Amino acid sequence: MRLDISYDGTDFSGWAVQPGRRTVCGVLTETLSTVVRRPVLLTVAGRTDAGVHATGQVAHVDLPAEVELPPLVRRLARMLPPDVRVRELTPVPAEFDARFSALRRHYRYRIAVTPYGAEPLRARDTLSWPHGADLAALNAASALLLGEHDFVAFCRRREGATTIRALQRFEWRPLDDGVSGGGVSGGGVLVAEVSADAFCHSMVRSLVGALLAVGRGQRPVDWPASLLRRPERASEVTVAPAHGLTLTAVDYPPPAELAARAALTRRVRVAAETPAQPL
Repeated sequence: MRLDISYDGTDFSGWAVQPGRRTVCGVLTETLSTVVRRPVLLTVAGRTDAGVHATGQVAHVDLPAEVELPPLVRRLARMLPPDVRVRELTPVPAEFDARFSALRRHYRYRIAVTPYGAEPLRARDTLSWPHGADLAALNAASALLLGEHDFVAFCRRREGATTIRALQRFEWRPLDDGVSGGGVSGGGVLVAEVSADAFCHSMVRSLVGALLAVGRGQRPVDWPASLLRRPERASEVTVAPAHGLTLTAVDYPPPAELAARAALTRRVRVAAETPAQPL
């Protein structure tokens, strides 16, 4: 079964289960296991960090064949806390893998550029940034980062994990959502739309942090792209706060291509992540 999930990450210690901590996966696994009366194991498209939100998270789980889906969605709504929801449960082919079948992930980062900060109704998912934001400079700098690169300068390296990623979209735009107000200068919200085949740890927030330095006029437009030549994480890059970031969608191929996509992703990651053996 495919699960489409939304959550407010404010009071969660991220997605992944951690002993003694409240996590999205922990709450969902416990609740779903109680409802179906057997242990379940969730596989997620992308593990979000503490404080990061989701409106389009995807996971998969094996459930008993006799489970009725519409009643299950309603039962989960009654049993889950208000900051996490399973919006939809959908039968999928056995070849579907929420992580490895994914083509790309989409994130959104919200920044209030008003002098007074974020509106109270959006304070939990919007960064207050009263320092200036040159929209043209932000988009010019972001465009230079597109393509497949080693983003190690923007990632927290994990042992044996590749930091090569294909950044497919990085755009900034003003937002008028009826709550925050529109425009860029003097009132409003800027939204960064970021998409890639996958993201390494803290990559989106590091990209946003680097671009905010450009938008503020502290760094030149070509500075973020120049960091791609670094062989290690750039200490000058400030990681943007978690609460402005939301996972908005995950793309998958048609059902007939799921198995091939998962196999390709596994081969690519194994090849990139396996350390070279000594001769």
